[in-house]
Amino acid sequence: MQSFDDRPDGLLCIGEELKNIPFSIKRFYFITALDNEQAVRGKHAHRETEQCIFCLRGSFQLELDDGKNKENITMNDPSHGVLLGKLLWHTMSNFSQNCVILVVASDTYKKEDYIRDYSEFKNLTTNN
Repeated sequence: MQSFDDRPDGLLCIGEELKNIPFSIKRFYFITALDNEQAVRGKHAHRETEQCIFCLRGSFQLELDDGKNKENITMNDPSHGVLLGKLLWHTMSNFSQNCVILVVASDTYKKEDYIRDYSEFKNLTTNN
């Protein structure tokens, strides 16, 4: 994303589909009210849907797992997103107070696109 520091009048962050976001955006959603210290989100992968995730306010930990490698990223800059590609297990945790997450997705919600069982995910990534 592009960001423009216009302080004291704020920071403007701009993202465009097919430019900064590598797909046409079919859906977006916000995650808020993450006040429970034990909250964990995600815990799944997608068969076909791609997503970009942003932390608009506060911070959280994003754990990524492609079946072979794991990476842990601290999300705390609204101008930097992470591409969640196909067959990428992702888990979000350790949310700061007032954390706000934005996710943009390449497709509408389809229950059958979700892989919620980690063993199934491992089998799919091992065989690819």
